[in-house]
Amino acid sequence: MLRQTLSWRAIRGLLVFIALAAAGLLALAGCATPPVPPTEALQAAESAISNAEQARVADYASVELSMARQKLALANTAARNDQMVQAEYLAIEARTHAELALARAEERRAKAVNDDMQKSIDVLKEEMKRASGARQ
Repeated sequence: MLRQTLSWRAIRGLLVFIALAAAGLLALAGCATPPVPPTEALQAAESAISNAEQARVADYASVELSMARQKLALANTAARNDQMVQAEYLAIEARTHAELALARAEERRAKAVNDDMQKSIDVLKEEMKRASGARQ
């Protein structure tokens, strides 16, 4: 009788061990699945670069636009190499550089308009001085 009890306990212990091992293997298999490609981040970067190109920012912010293109190329390479976390970071950097290029281009355009307006104001002031001097 004692012998049956020991063998039943051993069998039950073995079943518990097998169940725990199977659960552990399932948990490891769940962790081993590759991360999802950062398609949203890549598309956002491509869209930002496209917007910057359409706004013709290369005349004013070519360095920033070039950096955006480089980061996007690196992000695509990282995604192809299953380095999804790095690909997402690079895609976010690419989008940021493209948005910076657009903002810098807008700033430089606005500054050019401002400079032109200031020159026009200066010319008008000179003409007013001449006109007031001629009246006296």
